Amino acid sequence: MSDEKNTNAHAAETEAGSGPEKGADVIARYLKTLPAKPGVYRMLGEGGKALYVGKAKDLKKRVSSYTKPERQSVRIRRMVAQTRAMEFVTTHTEAEALLLESNLIKKLAPRYNILLRDDKSFPEILLTADHDFPRVLKHRGARKKGGEYFGPFASVWAVNETLTVLQRAFLLRTCTDSVFSGRTRPCLLYQIKRCSGPCVEGLVSQADYNQLVDEARQFLEGKSQDIQKRLAVLMQAASDAQEFEKAAEYRDRIRALTRIQQHQDINPGTVQDADVVALVQKGGLNCVQVFFFRGGRNFGNRAFFPSQAKDADAGDVLEAFLGQFYAQHLPPREILLSHKVPNSTLVADALLVRAERKVKLNRPSRGDRAGLVSHALDNARDALARRSAERATQEKLLEDMAQLFDLDHPPQRIEVYDNSHVSGTNAVGAMIVAGPEGFRKNAYRKFNIRGAANVPEGESGGADGFAPGDDYAMMREVFTRRFKRALKDAEENGGARGGDWPDLVLVDGGKGQLGVVMGVLSELEIDGVAVAGVAKGPDRNAGRERIFLPGQAPKQLHERDPVLYFIQRLRDEAHRFAIGAHRGRRTKAQSHSKLDDIPSIGAKRKKALLHHFGSAKAVEEAGLVDLEAVDGISKSTARRIYDWFHPGA
Repeated sequence: MSDEKNTNAHAAETEAGSGPEKGADVIARYLKTLPAKPGVYRMLGEGGKALYVGKAKDLKKRVSSYTKPERQSVRIRRMVAQTRAMEFVTTHTEAEALLLESNLIKKLAPRYNILLRDDKSFPEILLTADHDFPRVLKHRGARKKGGEYFGPFASVWAVNETLTVLQRAFLLRTCTDSVFSGRTRPCLLYQIKRCSGPCVEGLVSQADYNQLVDEARQFLEGKSQDIQKRLAVLMQAASDAQEFEKAAEYRDRIRALTRIQQHQDINPGTVQDADVVALVQKGGLNCVQVFFFRGGRNFGNRAFFPSQAKDADAGDVLEAFLGQFYAQHLPPREILLSHKVPNSTLVADALLVRAERKVKLNRPSRGDRAGLVSHALDNARDALARRSAERATQEKLLEDMAQLFDLDHPPQRIEVYDNSHVSGTNAVGAMIVAGPEGFRKNAYRKFNIRGAANVPEGESGGADGFAPGDDYAMMREVFTRRFKRALKDAEENGGARGGDWPDLVLVDGGKGQLGVVMGVLSELEIDGVAVAGVAKGPDRNAGRERIFLPGQAPKQLHERDPVLYFIQRLRDEAHRFAIGAHRGRRTKAQSHSKLDDIPSIGAKRKKALLHHFGSAKAVEEAGLVDLEAVDGISKSTARRIYDWFHPGA
């Protein structure tokens, strides 16, 4: 993105109209000041909520097309009718506009854009570069650590398989640096010939280990055949010299390489670094199947289901997918497509900016590449068929849920709540969300229980706010925080409840928990939200749950009722998420030291204090003179530490 970009933000100063003509009038007001330059425009609805993000080679010409709604599709007319303001950003090139558009769509998730809902990063393999004896490890997330990254792999299973091969074939270490530095004799991995033992002096020289690292790098770059030939020569030479143990080691390494090659279902030698992207559309659903090839090897595949693309053309869906997907992931040198992309040259230019090298977009018609695309299409059809079946089942369950809970329509958003703690400590409240597409994990929320319901705004609360283990008080705090936030969002949105308002709320518990939730909603003057409690059976066994509804006798479904199974799945998922959040908080608390709370005491000083006294408790009990005796602790710092533990002394 250019540093010289010009940002123009305008706010509509007229009362919002209700029809397309009124929305077109709002849009027309901007044309007088719009430049004929490349850029990105945003259409905003009530409360400034983004309706649509688009790019343009000529902003003025593109925006002017929205002033004639009679020439647009029904979907576009609806969008124009809801437009209340617009914002613009000019860029140097249309490729920059495409990159900015993709980033904004990912960030804002506008209602009328095709959206790629992908909140998962891909696992990779990292070959570290910050040690004399580099190690290989599994990596996911931002590339902050120094070294070489190989991937992406479509699944953790594929990464683990490759790491196993790297251990067997190249004997590279996987242990942490701290474990490495503390070894005096080799570990079990050395004994079973999964590591060359660089942690112990004399087992492998640094030069020989670096040779193994180079071979592993070549393997990850797709040069496994060359490595196998070289190992075969070395094995034969060792055998001729009657060094049979060394020959057996080479044999085992060759077998490990052969094993991973046999696991490649599709591995044409003509494709080195490429992604195969295939799209299938049916019944208003879209499935994009992506196969990853790196170094001539198949790294697996993953299916994506773009939303809000029901009536979009295949080319438009693929273009939106490429922009948003490669805004997060580094593109390979070649992308093989199943359909023609309308602005392929523009997309290629944008990917060049992203990758800092040329990226080819091809739609092959014959040969190995066409076979790969055909195979990806077959997988996309299968994935879409499974998705359609799952969706039909889910829709039927939601219809039955609406009947059970007396709702006007099948719930689009179900929220399920649960608490987790151990004797009241490290208490966490959890909220999971489900809808027509199944579990919506990007909408999950956890609430660290603050322990006081009447804490002033902005304060974290105290442990003495209510008795430890008071589940009712915990539930009250969670729901108060959740729906106060929802009310605030609605107020910012002009009073309208957005898509983050639940149609149905389920709580893990019976009549007591239900009463707490209804009390919170009553205090906040919230209505229109259906609430139910799901209590376990008399012996806390599945199949005998009772469902509590406000003002009604408890209901009990047949133990083989599909709706009961669905409710159990929702409850179990909330329970799993709550326990995981609680364990994370407990682990963090266990690693927390009293020294962490002292202002201006960094890691270096904490290390010096612990090294000198042996524990945080000993530091707390130390006298001022003892603190001053610690290396790196000045008299003023010692006084600050002493005063922290002995206020008023």
